[in-house]
Amino acid sequence: MDIKNKNIVVTGASDGLGRCTALKLAAAGSNLALLSRNQEKLIQLQQELSTQYPQQKFIAYPFDLCQLDQIKNTVQKILADFKNVHILLNIAGIWQKLSQLEEIDPNTIQNIIQTNLIGLIQITNLLLPNLKQQSEAIIFNDSSSSGIMARPEQSVYCASKFGVYGFTEVLKLDLKGTNIRVAGLYQGGTNTQLFSKANELDKPLDNFTDPADLADIIVFMLTRPPKLWIHDIRITY
Repeated sequence: MDIKNKNIVVTGASDGLGRCTALKLAAAGSNLALLSRNQEKLIQLQQELSTQYPQQKFIAYPFDLCQLDQIKNTVQKILADFKNVHILLNIAGIWQKLSQLEEIDPNTIQNIIQTNLIGLIQITNLLLPNLKQQSEAIIFNDSSSSGIMARPEQSVYCASKFGVYGFTEVLKLDLKGTNIRVAGLYQGGTNTQLFSKANELDKPLDNFTDPADLADIIVFMLTRPPKLWIHDIRITY
């Protein structure tokens, strides 16, 4: 797809991989709906992009993937502001500190499943009718290598990311032959604040993948022509 002047929704845009991807999409000429829970960082990103690329549209939508009402309201605002959405990038996610299941607080379990899986499904569900109206569209889901391989002490995180893998695979089947292409990214450890936000401070981040490098891969995937569509990328560090 030629992503210049295309309208792209990016969840998790305020930090890490989402922010790096937004920066590269803006440089490629895209208009961006920027979504995240961190309102301060999100607005900073919007202002940064608007200053650098004044001919393009960048709008910040602070919202919480754990709140269905906020997801619904945000989608309504996006469609009112942009009219059409060509690409949905489901990048937002949270980490589960390595623990045995019985050691994980029930609220943490709820937040991980809701953010990583249920919220992702819900925003995709709400944007899908508009995506179907476009001549071509893309749904991109960022899962994890923990979504295709079981890992010790990641029971809840793996459950959420295996769910994203299954959801993505079914979408590929359901949307085959339509205008919508579907892709999944399954990466290993990435040098972001994902782990520190979950109070896991002993990760060897210097050995992990640079999110800017992953963002390059995402933009590369999005810009492939239909006959060369890359629907599945698996990366280890």
